[in-house]
Amino acid sequence: MKSQKVLTVCLGNICRSPAAQGIIESLSAKSKSVFLELDSAGTAAYHIGSPPDSRSIAALKQVGIHIDQQKARQVSKADFDEFDWILAMDRENLANLKKIQPKHSRATLVLFGEFHPSVAFGEVVDPYYGGESGFIEMRQHLTNIAQAFVNHLTLKREDSVSR
Repeated sequence: MKSQKVLTVCLGNICRSPAAQGIIESLSAKSKSVFLELDSAGTAAYHIGSPPDSRSIAALKQVGIHIDQQKARQVSKADFDEFDWILAMDRENLANLKKIQPKHSRATLVLFGEFHPSVAFGEVVDPYYGGESGFIEMRQHLTNIAQAFVNHLTLKREDSVSR
């Protein structure tokens, strides 16, 4: 079965997008119907080469997900042809991605929260300037959206197989 390539994107690639990558990887590993290759990146070059924020690492470690091996990088134009999905964590990053997206690129660029049926799930709040509790809330929010995303891909795959 062919895997799909997914890129999660936030501003600096140290809080939300590495957490989203780790959560989706974990859910994908448990699913026998969806095979995903994941990476994460930031729209800004603030933290290139840095590991995720220690608070993101800790929040995910609490649920058995390890993201400490990830390193921050910036989105490149090549990503739009390398990945099937590019998932923006908020509208500002989505707008920045749309500005650099080459015409006729293959990636589907979306706001990650749109995969959850609740309108409140549209944007994933950046916890960077807050305390530990913001990272726990981020993890819970991302987990709900990630499950909806994996379910979406599963249903999409089942539809294409049944045709």
